[in-house]
Amino acid sequence: MSLGVALFLLVNLLAALVAAARGPTPADRMLTALLFGSTGVGVLALLAHAMGIPALVDVALTLALLAAIAGIAFARRAWHGGHEESPDD
Repeated sequence: MSLGVALFLLVNLLAALVAAARGPTPADRMLTALLFGSTGVGVLALLAHAMGIPALVDVALTLALLAAIAGIAFARRAWHGGHEESPDD
């Protein structure tokens, strides 16, 4: 059962890859990257359970952390217009 769900999530990643290639704005591409991160976490967690490899849970948690940091960095850059204010301004 877990492998079937993991396969479904991998098909979802293929659809996200197509959406990333066609995304008209950087925000669309970032949302797709976040989808990659969250789906990747799900796939790795399911595979860790199905295959009995607890190290995959660590990899999944690392991927979740990286996806969250990337989302925050993108939002911060978009909010500030792509440049930091200098202290002299």
